[in-house]
Amino acid sequence: MKGRWLALLALAVLCGLGLWVRFAPISADVVHRMGAGARDIGDWPDPEGFEAVRQVPAPKAALSDLIKIALANGQTELLEGDADEGLVTLVTRSSLIGLPDITNLWIEGDRVHLRGHSVFEIIDLGGETRRAQERIRDWLALAGLK
Repeated sequence: MKGRWLALLALAVLCGLGLWVRFAPISADVVHRMGAGARDIGDWPDPEGFEAVRQVPAPKAALSDLIKIALANGQTELLEGDADEGLVTLVTRSSLIGLPDITNLWIEGDRVHLRGHSVFEIIDLGGETRRAQERIRDWLALAGLK
């Protein structure tokens, strides 16, 4: 009998955690930012996420196209910014439990940067680098910016 109650308690805690992760508000004040430091053109995976940098002839137009492509997938929402500002923050939620991933897109000179990272890194267990890499590379390919 005691084991059953412990199992129910554990299930309730997991369900509560899942609901919190799914519905917790994401503060633009915390995540709406450019990456730390300039990177060269290329792809840059790291333990906390993934960044891609592309040199483009019309950065504002490229950023605008990338925003449209990202928002077309149905799992991504605009959190803050626009192409005119030159900095955009998007939230993409995983299919299963809605784990939020952040993608920051910004212009730096003639380059467009895309950086994906997890909101809840401790829960993510390293999957964000892979998800961010796939998501960002897909968006770049659709925009013709491989």
